[in-house]
Amino acid sequence: MSSAPNPATITYEQLMALFLEDREKSEREWEKSRREWQEIREQQKETDRIVKETSQQIAKLGDRLGELVQAMVEGGIKRMFKDLGYEFDVLNPEYEFGNKKIGFGEVDILLENGDFALLVEVKTNLTVKDVKEHQERLKKFRLWMDTRNDSRKFIAAVGGGVIRKNVRDFALKQGMFVVQQSGENVEILVPEGKPMIW
Repeated sequence: MSSAPNPATITYEQLMALFLEDREKSEREWEKSRREWQEIREQQKETDRIVKETSQQIAKLGDRLGELVQAMVEGGIKRMFKDLGYEFDVLNPEYEFGNKKIGFGEVDILLENGDFALLVEVKTNLTVKDVKEHQERLKKFRLWMDTRNDSRKFIAAVGGGVIRKNVRDFALKQGMFVVQQSGENVEILVPEGKPMIW
């Protein structure tokens, strides 16, 4: 940069030279800032893409874990309930029910015989909220079966790969069986007294 002229003696040409020099400097800084912002936008797009892909992969993994837990519960559930005095003839995975009047729902596992139906909700990580939602599902299922003149008794179970003590205790107090992992095996915990009948 040239030395600044004395303001009292500055010529038009010097003023224009200072103006052009300042403008060029501003344009260079502006261009540098624009490139930096463009790089940041590109990095953000890449970060967004990675987050989206990772989220999709986690969701798929969660679905697969859920399927694994459901398969684990499904595997020996008929035999385990037979040991408890409930012999079921039919096992229906992912049983859909309902109508427009009462609404629709799905039961992860439905076990049936002539006297009872057992509705099982299975989660990878069972929560109190899941237990409460299963209670609502049971009420809706009861209404739907009543419209079909099905007077069988309904009992309920919840299962999961991870079941915290407070969740297990809550489900048992609600009169539900709890199907849980125990070491390398699956076990069924029985509610105190008789199971709740819906």
